[in-house]
Amino acid sequence: MPTNHTPAYPKIEEGKKYFSLDEANRALPFVRRVVTDICEAYRRAVGLQHKMEFPLPDQDTDQLRDEYETLMTRLNDLVDELSLVGVELKDYDKGLVDFPAIHEDREVNLCWMLDEPQITAWHEVDAGYTGRRDIATLTPPADEDDG
Repeated sequence: MPTNHTPAYPKIEEGKKYFSLDEANRALPFVRRVVTDICEAYRRAVGLQHKMEFPLPDQDTDQLRDEYETLMTRLNDLVDELSLVGVELKDYDKGLVDFPAIHEDREVNLCWMLDEPQITAWHEVDAGYTGRRDIATLTPPADEDDG
């Protein structure tokens, strides 16, 4: 029996938001603000967690726990904001975000990190950050479209 060695790409989901490169770059001002808030809240939460694990003698651990819980609620709300836009946060510390996109009839991710001025990379859905490729490899040269 012959075997099919064609890779199984993720199916395009009906109703899911997919971004063109232009749409994703236009969404960046809003996404950047939310991701900046996420990174700041995350760093504060990590600091509070450390203080709860190793409290100073004069620290009120109940107050620290309340602050931590409030911060975690805020983090969840911020991640939900990104989800409503259609993007997925991949790393709280680096501010790494994926924008679902379609390339050659399959789902891929446009990949952006907080310190980047615009989207400069993409990757296959199952490749993640280590599989990032230059965005220029995603779009064919203009002369190929004409032919």
